[in-house]
Amino acid sequence: MTAESHHPSYLTIWIWLVVLLFAGLMFAFLPIGKAMAIFLVFSVATVKALLVARHYMHLKAEAVLVLAIAGLPVLLLIAMALVLVPDIVFNH
Repeated sequence: MTAESHHPSYLTIWIWLVVLLFAGLMFAFLPIGKAMAIFLVFSVATVKALLVARHYMHLKAEAVLVLAIAGLPVLLLIAMALVLVPDIVFNH
C-alpha cells in the first residue's frame, strides 16, 4: 500500500471542507425548524473542526494526553453552545 492511501492529501481535505461549507449553508436556508437548522449547522461545523484538527494540526499522530488536553476545550465549547441554543431558538 502506498503512503497516499493512509494519508489523504491536503487538497482532498480542503475539498471536503468546501463541500461541508456548502452543506452548512444549505442547512441554514432549508425550510426546516430553527432548532433543527442550528443542530445541523453545528454538526457540520464540528465535523469540519475535527477534519482540521486531525489533518492540518496533525493531532491524529499525537499521544492520548495531548488529545485529552485538546479535547477539553472542545467539550467546553459544545457545552457553551448547547446552553445558548434555547435562548436563540425561543427568543421572542
